[in-house]
Amino acid sequence: MESYSLPKSFLLRKPWEYRSVYDKGRRIKGKGLTIIYTPNGRQENRLGISVHGIRKATVRNRIKRVIREFFRLHRNFIGPGSDIVFAVREPFNADSPEMVSHFIDTIMKDRRSSS
Repeated sequence: MESYSLPKSFLLRKPWEYRSVYDKGRRIKGKGLTIIYTPNGRQENRLGISVHGIRKATVRNRIKRVIREFFRLHRNFIGPGSDIVFAVREPFNADSPEMVSHFIDTIMKDRRSSS
């Protein structure tokens, strides 16, 4: 049975880890959300969240909570062994992990059709 917990080992925590993903990563851009990912040489994906331009802390924290929940349920939406950063800006607004999933499906589909 698969574990659905999200231990700290599945999170990017150090500034240099984020910098590495930003410098070396590939980008998938959507309206208000960019997903940046790069291989990490591990068995599992790790998550980082960066929220900019959203003034209210309650809204920023809600977005981070929803993205963490999405990642907890869909860890391998990008192949395993990647460091993934969700870079969030206005006007991104997702109230549930399902909304994040739908948004990601949409930008991934747009990316495939434009390739």
